[in-house]
Amino acid sequence: MMRRLANIAVLLVAALICYGMQTTMPHYIDLTGPIPVYGTTQETVRTRTFDVAVDKVVFARTLMFNRFGQRKLLTTGGVWAIVTAKLDARERSAMVAAATWQGPDGLRYRTSERASLAAGALPVALDPGVASRTRMAFEILPSQVSGAVLLISGKLAGPLDSEARIALGAVPAQADGLPEGTIETYELSDAF
Repeated sequence: MMRRLANIAVLLVAALICYGMQTTMPHYIDLTGPIPVYGTTQETVRTRTFDVAVDKVVFARTLMFNRFGQRKLLTTGGVWAIVTAKLDARERSAMVAAATWQGPDGLRYRTSERASLAAGALPVALDPGVASRTRMAFEILPSQVSGAVLLISGKLAGPLDSEARIALGAVPAQADGLPEGTIETYELSDAF
């Protein structure tokens, strides 16, 4: 009888240890996910392969640009967030392929496919010593503006590679719920 109680006790302790290891160990996605490099809009963020500095963030109700010689007007149910940034390769040629807008609630928005043919859209190839610029357009909810973080990486899925995480700061809201300074139409021209 004593031996049976000892076996049950050992089994319970082993189960408790396994449960403790399962809940305290990082998940696989955390072990193989991107390696974050944090910064703000006022500074240059230096990742392993490229440097990025956010110039400005503009909010608009609609976007206008030329596509195949025709004027294209894009509307959205939320608000357009247009981020302009400077990019530089570090030591060798690099690619910046993905950007994600992460709102304060954790909602993530990839760059809009509808504006992907505009000048300066991602992906952008970089060479050392040659500065480049990019413009990223996101369709987001107005509630996801203040306190957002911009995630920029060299790959679409960046396991075990660095990712710039740029805090965009607080943005006050207007009476209609849109971000302060929202313009009616933003022109995605060739020069930016």
